[in-house]
Amino acid sequence: AAATAGLSQDELKKLVGYKAVDDHVRSGMVVGLGTGSTAAFAVDRVGQKLKSGELKNIICIPTSERTREQAEKLGIPLCTLNEKSRIDVSIDGADEVDPDWNLVKGGGGALLREKMVEIVSDKFICIVDESKLCKGLGPGFPLPVEITPFCHEHTMRVVANLPAIKPYLKEAVLRMGSSSTNKRDGDNIAVTDNGNYIVDLHFKDTLKDAPAAASQLKNTVGVVDHGLFIGMASEVIVAGKEGVYV
Repeated sequence: AAATAGLSQDELKKLVGYKAVDDHVRSGMVVGLGTGSTAAFAVDRVGQKLKSGELKNIICIPTSERTREQAEKLGIPLCTLNEKSRIDVSIDGADEVDPDWNLVKGGGGALLREKMVEIVSDKFICIVDESKLCKGLGPGFPLPVEITPFCHEHTMRVVANLPAIKPYLKEAVLRMGSSSTNKRDGDNIAVTDNGNYIVDLHFKDTLKDAPAAASQLKNTVGVVDHGLFIGMASEVIVAGKEGVYV
């Protein structure tokens, strides 16, 4: 049980990233490659196993330009959903995981492509370190919402007033600087890989009804998609102080 004691957060991320690939990726599969610091280890592992010949005849679909660049450097063959609309397995991280395996994703700004890939995956393996587990979605990590640049201030107001959002909301913040972090690291509005803006919803209380919030956000005109991934994860692999567990 002490196998993970004293490991850094990066070492924990590597453990779950490698385990997801070792357990779930086989030759001949179509594989969705997630985005972010944890998913990057899974991408590395796919590259290693292709290079060694342990995996053959795999094609992967990346969920961001960053992941695409990483995969290309590793010589991983890539395609898009245009070529393959069904995926055997996707592997990706999350910013928050509740007890029902509902997720908040999109701290790294790739939520739209991640959702497009993971929704058509037979299995979506979510990989996290223990710090991402929570009792309920909301206060622990801001919820990203991807919106069109056209009339973005109006859309932000509409989103902030949705009945499943408003009572729990502290503030709605337009993402500035780099789209891949929700810290303000520049003076220009952050633009996603898809040419859109992101609003980060900061909550003071736990969302009472995350599925309702998801549905209301998705039904808002001007919202492209949001970072609530409801009922999508088929397995969550967690690295904690006591070891790696599923």
